[in-house]
Amino acid sequence: MAQVIDQEWDSINSSVVLNVWQKRTLRLLRDCRTSAMGGHVDRCPDCSYLRISYNSCRNRHCPKCQVMAKEDWVQARKEELLPVPYFHVVFTMPEQVNRLCLFAPAKVYDTLFASAWSTISDFAADTKHLSARTGMIAVLHTWGQNLSLHPHLHCIVPGGGLNASGNWKTARSNGKYLFPVKALSKVFRARMVALLRKHFPNEEKAFFEGLFKTEWVVYAKRPFGGPKQVIDYLGRYTHKIAISNHRLTTVTDEQVSFRYKNYRNGQQGLLSLSPLEFIRRFAQHILPKGFVRIRHYGILSSRTKSKAIPSIHLQLSNKIMTIQKQERRKAPPVLCPCCKKATLQTIMRFDHRGPPDTCSVIKPSKYAA
Repeated sequence: MAQVIDQEWDSINSSVVLNVWQKRTLRLLRDCRTSAMGGHVDRCPDCSYLRISYNSCRNRHCPKCQVMAKEDWVQARKEELLPVPYFHVVFTMPEQVNRLCLFAPAKVYDTLFASAWSTISDFAADTKHLSARTGMIAVLHTWGQNLSLHPHLHCIVPGGGLNASGNWKTARSNGKYLFPVKALSKVFRARMVALLRKHFPNEEKAFFEGLFKTEWVVYAKRPFGGPKQVIDYLGRYTHKIAISNHRLTTVTDEQVSFRYKNYRNGQQGLLSLSPLEFIRRFAQHILPKGFVRIRHYGILSSRTKSKAIPSIHLQLSNKIMTIQKQERRKAPPVLCPCCKKATLQTIMRFDHRGPPDTCSVIKPSKYAA
């Protein structure tokens, strides 16, 4: 990815199609773990081995920087898992809405989150379905396998909720059935269109009428087999980006080729685009500044879960637990690759101008980088 951005940087920098925030993000991805980001010098206290390391950009769209963030987040969610069935629910918008996403993405995506949660929470509260307060973790994805714009929400919903008395109530069929998907689809469509009318009052009436003529897809998969499957799902979807480096097969001045899966026939394919078209498609999925793409609702929200989750565990498994604030993990210590005995120690940090002459600062060994 960085190679593609670097070779097309002049065109990217002068492009009128990309906004300032997209260009800034692309620059960070280009400079990630290079001298442009600054870095530090590590030294082995035993054999004096030297190693220069460059800083990462830590941008959420970077294919190099999501592993640690994903592991931290998944570990926190693992500690909050309930001893109940979970459902994977997907909310998808029709492609007619895509043009609104291009010039007002935050409004459309906020509307998508609000409509999905409103639909789930109201179905859960309905006496015909559950008559309880439930929760939801929702993750926004905006891409298809070919990097086209395809906004949708991946959600996990527990198979039940807390009733008015604070007691756990399991969903129908002992947690094997959530809500009717056809009814969910119709309610979700109505609420989404109503909010879009509110946020885009200048849109033509025919546009909104056309949305009601289109089938909106809400897909509720069978419940997860157990907590391990829920964790696997979270790790796979939460910090996923539009395309990762391992899918790229060829990068030249003329084209970028990558693998993709055609979900209509289940076959793998190879797509080749010009570098600029590849960058344009990727940039569509750079989220607005400060936009939150992973959201927690109901009994799983940060405001409620500290009381709701321990209460549910106590009721269902007679287990007393507390929700503790998750601290960001530090990178593990690195063992010296030369002597393989001592841990490398940071002795110097430097900015984008690069490290000073090591000879004037420390006496390098024969293994010095």
